[in-house]
Amino acid sequence: MESPDIDLSKNNYVAAKYDLHLRRSRNKICLLSSYPPPPTSQAKHNQMNKTLLLLATAFCAGLVTPVQAGERRFVYSYETTTQPKGMREYEQWMTWKSYDNKQRFDFRHEFEYGITDSLQLGIYLADWRYEKVDGKGGKADYKASGFELIYQLIDPNKSPFGSALYGEVLVGDQKVELEAKFLLQKNFGPLAVVYNAVLEAEWEGESLDNLDENVGVWENTLGLSYQVNPRFFVGVEALHEVEFPDWSSVGDHVVYVGPNISLRKGNTFVTIAGLFQVTDVASEPNSQLRVLFGIHF
Repeated sequence: MESPDIDLSKNNYVAAKYDLHLRRSRNKICLLSSYPPPPTSQAKHNQMNKTLLLLATAFCAGLVTPVQAGERRFVYSYETTTQPKGMREYEQWMTWKSYDNKQRFDFRHEFEYGITDSLQLGIYLADWRYEKVDGKGGKADYKASGFELIYQLIDPNKSPFGSALYGEVLVGDQKVELEAKFLLQKNFGPLAVVYNAVLEAEWEGESLDNLDENVGVWENTLGLSYQVNPRFFVGVEALHEVEFPDWSSVGDHVVYVGPNISLRKGNTFVTIAGLFQVTDVASEPNSQLRVLFGIHF
């Protein structure tokens, strides 16, 4: 019996074609498996949250700009920042105090200079006062001149909090005053919180040769200031004061609280705070307003 004729060349061609098709299919499967799976709805939601968080952070960073060192946000408290080395600034102070029977205006002319980035010198060219008793004429008197030194221990813009030491000497025709302060500051983004612990020693009399009045003063000051934008700040200040006549007895505790605003434009600034007595000490001012104007150059 004869076997049928088989076209081997045709069979080989079909097998080769099938093998090529199989290899191409495998390559497509491998290629598709190398691409990441399409994002799920949860992954899309997480990515959107990350994008919004980054945009919000960038927006807030644009609102909060570093305050020029020396540009005071407070008038009854000192911040722990100091003038950069070589920076100069002139400050003009005016404080109005309202008593039951008189009005008093205190003025100070001050020049500041950054000795180093951490040490600042302030020279009080003149402290003087105008006082007017109800029903009587007013009188102006020169009070004292002196200097202050502020040494920054920790920069609040580079550390979790800031601290500094403050020393002041005043000498006039009828008074000598020494003052020391410990300054603390904490920044929470656009919000600055400061605290000052103050100890004063004052000697007064008819002349420098006869300083027969000796009094100590302990003060605590607290300030909060919020940066609305780079040119406008708003906040609150508080002052607590108690005197120690002859360092042997304790006087009345006096507490003041009031609002604060600060404005900047170019190389100038002005800060204003009005304080109201929340205690009932008749010998102390019922209210007081302090204006501080500065220009740095």
